[in-house]
Amino acid sequence: MKIRPFHPGDEERLAELIAEFRVALGRLRGRTRVADLDQAKGELAEYRSREYPIFVAESEDSQVEGYLVCRVDGDVVWAESLFVSPEHRRKGIGSALYSEAERLAQELGGNTVYNWVHPNNDKIIRFLKKRGYNVLNLIEIRRPRAGEGSRGRIKVGEREFDY
Repeated sequence: MKIRPFHPGDEERLAELIAEFRVALGRLRGRTRVADLDQAKGELAEYRSREYPIFVAESEDSQVEGYLVCRVDGDVVWAESLFVSPEHRRKGIGSALYSEAERLAQELGGNTVYNWVHPNNDKIIRFLKKRGYNVLNLIEIRRPRAGEGSRGRIKVGEREFDY
């Protein structure tokens, strides 16, 4: 497996992976989604127009099997999205991709990568904890969307929130 920067020839496969990622995120939120390739292509176009660093994991047979998109704000690096196709997980691909974000953060003078994580995303939470990420830094709070019900409650400090 080789980790490298995104190339324009990766667009179709990367859009497929982005669509899969959005379906997986929808499941975490209790929503059933269908992979929307056009929406994923638009998301990729947005990443590219903002010049976000994109790294891909390329297999021995030149197939893109995972990706990481970073957002850089000054000297702060955010892991916007990290996804490895399910059949290629548990092979170190996510770690190799994430190391690129950490390398980028160090290159910019930082020592950490920031992450937005859904509270139900146990896989990424375990992944990040194994890498030494364990400081809760920010909480996103919003109003419920029309027709959205609570899937449960979460306690942070002395406060409880729906999610």
